[in-house]
Amino acid sequence: MSTQAPAPRRPRISLVTILVVGLVATVAILFALSFLPEAEPGESDVGLGQLVADAAAGKVETILVSGTEAKVTYVAPEGLVPATKVVIVPETVDLPALLRDEGIALSRTDGPEGGPAVNLVFEKSEAGVWSGLLTIIVSFLPMLLLIGFFIFIMRRTQSAGGQAMDFGKSRARLFSTSKVAVSFDDVAGVDEAKQELAEVVEFLQNPGKFAALGAKIPKGVLLLGPPGTGKTLLARAVAGEAGVPFLSISGSEFVEMFVGVGASRVRDLFDQAKKSAPCIVFLDEIDAVGRQRGAGLGGSHDEREQTLNQILVEMDGFEAGTNVIVIAATNRPDILDPALIRPGRFDRKVILDAPDVRGRDAILRVHLRGKPLAPDISVDQLARTTPGFTGADLANLVNEAAILAARRDKRLIDMDDFVEAVDRVLAGPERKSRLMTPRERRIVAYHEGAHTVVGHLMENHDRPQKVTIVSRGVAAGYTRFLPQEEQHFKTPEMFVDQLCTALAGHAAEELVFGSASTGPSNDLEQVSRLARAMVTRWGMSEKLGPLTYGRTEELVFLGREISETRNYSEATATEIDQEVRRLVTDAHERAKQLLIENRALLDKVAGALLEVETLQDPELTRLLESDPNEPWQAPLPPEPELPPPSAAEVAGADRPEAPAWPEAVPGSTT
Repeated sequence: MSTQAPAPRRPRISLVTILVVGLVATVAILFALSFLPEAEPGESDVGLGQLVADAAAGKVETILVSGTEAKVTYVAPEGLVPATKVVIVPETVDLPALLRDEGIALSRTDGPEGGPAVNLVFEKSEAGVWSGLLTIIVSFLPMLLLIGFFIFIMRRTQSAGGQAMDFGKSRARLFSTSKVAVSFDDVAGVDEAKQELAEVVEFLQNPGKFAALGAKIPKGVLLLGPPGTGKTLLARAVAGEAGVPFLSISGSEFVEMFVGVGASRVRDLFDQAKKSAPCIVFLDEIDAVGRQRGAGLGGSHDEREQTLNQILVEMDGFEAGTNVIVIAATNRPDILDPALIRPGRFDRKVILDAPDVRGRDAILRVHLRGKPLAPDISVDQLARTTPGFTGADLANLVNEAAILAARRDKRLIDMDDFVEAVDRVLAGPERKSRLMTPRERRIVAYHEGAHTVVGHLMENHDRPQKVTIVSRGVAAGYTRFLPQEEQHFKTPEMFVDQLCTALAGHAAEELVFGSASTGPSNDLEQVSRLARAMVTRWGMSEKLGPLTYGRTEELVFLGREISETRNYSEATATEIDQEVRRLVTDAHERAKQLLIENRALLDKVAGALLEVETLQDPELTRLLESDPNEPWQAPLPPEPELPPPSAAEVAGADRPEAPAWPEAVPGSTT
């Protein structure tokens, strides 16, 4: 059976489009014709008086009048061609009346016998016809355009289902049960959050169980967490598990230029939800419309406040037994209106934070489903290598590794692809094309080598995992540290060791080259910020004691810090500056002293970086723990695995090899 592809459908041209195009073309043609140059009257061959005299003498046979010109044909004897002359007739002269006054008949056939007569013929002027038609069209053109515009708007409204006039309707997207294919199995690393939302699913599936005990399910569930932790994915999983319709809309879609549109869309949204009950309404980025009212910064926004008021009324006015649950997501719970998150509305809060090592392991296994992986893949090692990664970061990591494997023409994704993908996500792609002078390479090598050596010597610091002098992003090189275990609290000793490690690059440049370059600028910014936070926020200064200094104010509408209120005196500010300077100076001196004591190890690490550019575990650990006075040898690259010989090669191996050239017989000549 043969199949034939259907012929492509031709685009349908509506009647209104044809009328509009035809009208515009007609007006353009007439407008162009109106500017055509008119024929200028030529020179007269005879005068008007001479024409009348000749007509009275019977010498004129025909007068053809066209505008202001008259073409006169004279009577010729037999056998000769009649003469033709042009006469200019002024517009003020009535030629027929003038001829009648002279007794000249206007028709040679109907005139009296023996009297003078001419055939007077008038020819219509084309310019006059076009001018009149253009005048008529221009007179009716505005009305025709107005009628065409209204017809066009009405047809567009009907074809779009009335969307042109329905700007007050909700723009929520409805996902039916068949379209929501996400379940709790697709969400990993948030076991506590799934347990909290399991009650919501059970309520939608079996509401009678809760009603029999007099329990009420929360009307609103607020998902809180940083970006990329899976708030939207978790809401879709709830809809997929419950098997109910899912209405999704963003908070910014309520706010429009017209006052009252947002409140109208809220009413329409909840009307749709009640009709589709039981269902779930998901409000993404609710902080766009749920900001605290009456903040007094930049004036109030009436449209936003009216929309928020309507949300408050709708959430607190559900009828009994509607089985409609509202799930909202935001990463700024501090700016939400208190009336919005009170009990009875969003009275249950589910926290989604960055996953720990076990959560990252589970998330990676979800994203690795169905991908061709090499046997050397270690999901546990990947999870430990990516501290602080969110679910979105891990999904991006797996995708980057797959792209790198495809770029290298591999059939399987191996561990090298994932290691490179981690570097790309953290620091950006490699910039091997960036040229550096030999002195700059030595500066970068000693700078990054110092970070590695001091971090290795610190007792309360993460161990170095990888160091490179290959440029990535805006950095000329970087050192990556790997924590031994998940840490949720920091001690002053940890921060002091972190300050020493961060200042090691600056100290190494002063020790080796005599002065520091602009390379450690980012390290100095981090050190200054960390030391000040130790003194003013965490109370880690023995001189100033366990106190916090200063109060940060945030801009509600922009969600960022705008100022810091000082609640301490100038004398205290001086002491704070002195403590910050003392912490940084002590850490710098300590790092410099460690580098002096371990100068041989620093030179060895820097030399290895200049030779191979990148060091990572386990070679990096063996280098740091080796004897500094022993020379370092770069590890040999692994031998490439040769493919197994084909059947033809195996068969050919048994045959005797033919000589490359016939051997010459001794004493013979050619």
